Amino acid sequence: MSSDSNPLFAIAVTFATMSLFAVGGVNSAIPEMHRVAVEVRHWLTDRQFADVYAISQLSPGPNVLIVTLIGYSVAGIAGALVATLAMCLPTAILALFVSRFLTRSSKARWPAILQAALVPLSIGLMGASGFILARTSDRTLVAALVTVAAAVLAAMTRLNPFWMLFAGGFLGLAGLIG
Repeated sequence: MSSDSNPLFAIAVTFATMSLFAVGGVNSAIPEMHRVAVEVRHWLTDRQFADVYAISQLSPGPNVLIVTLIGYSVAGIAGALVATLAMCLPTAILALFVSRFLTRSSKARWPAILQAALVPLSIGLMGASGFILARTSDRTLVAALVTVAAAVLAAMTRLNPFWMLFAGGFLGLAGLIG
């Protein structure tokens, strides 16, 4: 935990700023969340961050749950509420204004160019998220190999991801990944 004098303010500023560059969704901001929560503010350890991410992905609901869990880890229920609102409100307000602006200029060519330019940016941010999560989660060579194998299988085959999750869970249960 950090010794911030006002953790709620720090949470609000951190996630409000982060929300504005989460192109492609919350998962694209995972590298920055990790950097701020673990390396800059020391709110969480690498292991805690990986655990929070895993819980947020296993739980039903939106991907923004990771923000809620980080806020909760820092300042309890108030932190969870502040983090969630700070991550959602600025982006929602920006999206409202941008959509109204794009509707007015629907005959112009530049909105399509802008949208096409955001696709590779979003893909790159998602790739960075995967790298950060692999780096924080894979503590052994076997775990790293399982991650690489799953990534290759996902990219090269049409195998249902459930089977990769099942295999990883089985290897963890067998004590081969820890």
